[in-house]
Amino acid sequence: MRSRSFVLASALAAFIGLATATPTPTHPESPSKRASLPIVTASGNAFWHGNTRFYVRGVDYQPGGSSLAADPLADTTVCQRDIAEFKKLGINTIRVYIIDNSANHDTCMNALADAGIYVIIDANNPLYSINRLDPGPSYNAVYLQSVFATIDAFIKYDNTLAFFSGNEVINDNVNSTLSARYVKATTRDMRQYIGNRGYRKVPVGYSAADVSQNRMQLAQYMNCGTDDERSDFFAFNDYSWCNTDFFTSGWDQKVKNFTDYGLPIFLSEYGCISNGRDFGEIAALMGKKMTSVYSGGLMYEYALEENKFGIAKIDSVDSPTVKELPEFSKFAEALAANPAPTGDGGAASTTHAVACPTKDSNWLVDSTLLPAIPENAKNYMKEGAGSGPGLKGDGSQNAGSTSTGDAKPGSGTITGTPSSSKNAAGITFARPVEKAPFIIAGLVFVLTLTGTVLL
Repeated sequence: MRSRSFVLASALAAFIGLATATPTPTHPESPSKRASLPIVTASGNAFWHGNTRFYVRGVDYQPGGSSLAADPLADTTVCQRDIAEFKKLGINTIRVYIIDNSANHDTCMNALADAGIYVIIDANNPLYSINRLDPGPSYNAVYLQSVFATIDAFIKYDNTLAFFSGNEVINDNVNSTLSARYVKATTRDMRQYIGNRGYRKVPVGYSAADVSQNRMQLAQYMNCGTDDERSDFFAFNDYSWCNTDFFTSGWDQKVKNFTDYGLPIFLSEYGCISNGRDFGEIAALMGKKMTSVYSGGLMYEYALEENKFGIAKIDSVDSPTVKELPEFSKFAEALAANPAPTGDGGAASTTHAVACPTKDSNWLVDSTLLPAIPENAKNYMKEGAGSGPGLKGDGSQNAGSTSTGDAKPGSGTITGTPSSSKNAAGITFARPVEKAPFIIAGLVFVLTLTGTVLL
């Protein structure tokens, strides 16, 4: 009896090690056959669902704007009202800037999945974020607990496409470039948390501001160093196409600059309203001149706010009706006239790092070392983050428990498995994870191979 138990334990231990191995980033994962939407993965310099190239064709979604600081995916009335409009547009992705990680999102996320729509989640919010001009104190354990809790809240949905580790933290103030080390450390920590918790490998990357003087340095920085320190993708905001064309807008140079970058790239915001708006960007993004480098983009934005970029007018956030502005139909028509290309679009099949940028007058970072994860945050990797603070917490900017020095390269390598059989602090998946059938089949194979019989 003791020997059979030993064999069983050994088999289980060996198999668990196989089941939790990190997939190679340059090979697309098979889609989940049980999900309403196939899972999207990052591979080479593109996104894929199964063997099919995936292009981001969507909108930035934050009704009420940042001043309201409300989560539209936690309000079923709001999200269902707008999902009906999303269907009319024919989009496949939305980006949500502000998330309440203490709320339930099942209804909205499942409704989006049923509509064929993926979601990109910003992991920061106004209370829990990196301070661009004083980043050291703001990179702390309280901040990371909120970031990790947001991962916990959305990792279970098959239509969670990606996470942003930051949005426009580095801007046109040259001193803000010093915060890049902390944004990159957060990216590293998020990727390690996903791996150590045994989660599906949802891509993590950064959304950069439309700032020409540091865009390339920042892109290089987010894709240099050891594999654990590199992002899964890079995105940036662009407002240069003002009803012009591929060359006048300078998009030809943005293709040239990012050719052979080594990671998937897409536009996290695009649009210009200074010269009318016919959305010629879509034809360019879906055309042969761009698809080998770019994987689509998100139009800024869905709801009309004070900045006048929106294409749908909503009198109040909880209003039951939406007024479609003239740009609404123009955007829908542009999407319909320019479908996602078939084939691989010229995408590269492998990913690779690039050289780190050197310090200059526009880029003040002079070290490739990243801040070490705060000591009090290390336990989250094993035990999970626990309940999120939501949008009414005390905030994290000066909460203490900061980093005490620089980390060695490789510190973000996935090092363990969750201490609980449940995913992340007791959260169970609403839908089956794609690994389940393979785990069962593999377990049966190992037990059969060792001669163990379950009675």
